[in-house]
Amino acid sequence: MSKKGKSRVEAEQSDAQAAAEREAAEAVAETGEAEDEGDAVEAAVELTLEEALERLADAEEECSRAEDKLLRIQAEMQNLRRRTEQDIERAHKFGQERFSSELLVVMDNLERALNAASEHDDEVVKAIHEGVNLTLKSFVDCFAKFNIEEVDPMGEPFDPALHQAMSIQENGEVEPNTVIAVMQKGYTLHGRVLRPAMVVVSTDPA
Repeated sequence: MSKKGKSRVEAEQSDAQAAAEREAAEAVAETGEAEDEGDAVEAAVELTLEEALERLADAEEECSRAEDKLLRIQAEMQNLRRRTEQDIERAHKFGQERFSSELLVVMDNLERALNAASEHDDEVVKAIHEGVNLTLKSFVDCFAKFNIEEVDPMGEPFDPALHQAMSIQENGEVEPNTVIAVMQKGYTLHGRVLRPAMVVVSTDPA
């Protein structure tokens, strides 16, 4: 082969080798870029998962706070409803307390009139006695209808919740602290004292 032909072949071989090296370098570069992109995607996924877990934890905490607040509100509403019902019940039971107290004076006067009329034999007075007695019975029925009960503790042990001791007398015939006289009857409304009974209480002889 001539020198000229040999030189041309060597030049072609050199060009081919250079092209192969360039292709190899490009392949390596592409591989590195692919690896970098994969790492970036993996990091992004990990970051997104971490953010999602944080947001989930925040949401759960907020939900727990909202649930506690709801439970407190429900408890407050239940207590308010209970108090309201109790207030309504008390108003229903004791709304007429003042009016009932005023009626006690009328009852006292009717009883006094009845006792005074019973001591006379006059026919007119007897007729008045009968009328007063009927009126008094109507009052008694009315009181019973509205749960107004009489407290007449004659002979019973003294009860400071229901009785008011006006005086104390020595008496050896009954147990000490026994009601031996009722100066004025008492009354209760639904078990609550409207007026205590005014009484005389026994004590041991000196």
